[in-house]
Amino acid sequence: MFFGLWKRKKERPRSADPLAAFDELLENLERQAAEMRKSAATLLALKGDLSRSLERCSRKLSDIDSRRATALSRGDAKASSVLEKDRVQADAQLTSTREALSRAESDSQLLLEAAGELGERVEELRRERESASARLTLGGIITDTLKERVARFEQALVVDAARDEVERAHALAEVYRDELREKTD
Repeated sequence: MFFGLWKRKKERPRSADPLAAFDELLENLERQAAEMRKSAATLLALKGDLSRSLERCSRKLSDIDSRRATALSRGDAKASSVLEKDRVQADAQLTSTREALSRAESDSQLLLEAAGELGERVEELRRERESASARLTLGGIITDTLKERVARFEQALVVDAARDEVERAHALAEVYRDELREKTD
């Protein structure tokens, strides 16, 4: 029933490769920027619809005003009253449409700016990744070179140790020779 309620989510294993971490971050940022651009495009399309709706509301309001003026000139109070109510509704719709258009404009602009900033950040990270890749490659070359130097140094130490051993052997042989001479003399 409640088994797993207190279990923690397993985290995705992180790669030991620092370039893979860059690639993952770049992929996430690119995905976010794409979503922002998609949302901004949706708002821009909505902005076009709202602009057309605003024009329709304005025409409707003008039409209502003209019909109301005609009704007033004929002395038709009932029609004038109904048209006044229609005018209030049309005016409210016009105000609401203007507010929605204003909000869509500001939100789309905000999303486009954020997507642009993310795009700049992605480019900056790409340059940083290329630099890191070059440094890692150079570091690997330097490490290999140092390993070769260490191997040559170790060989030199082995040769020096062998020389020392040969000299000790010669010195020991010389000591035995001297002892043999002393015994024979």
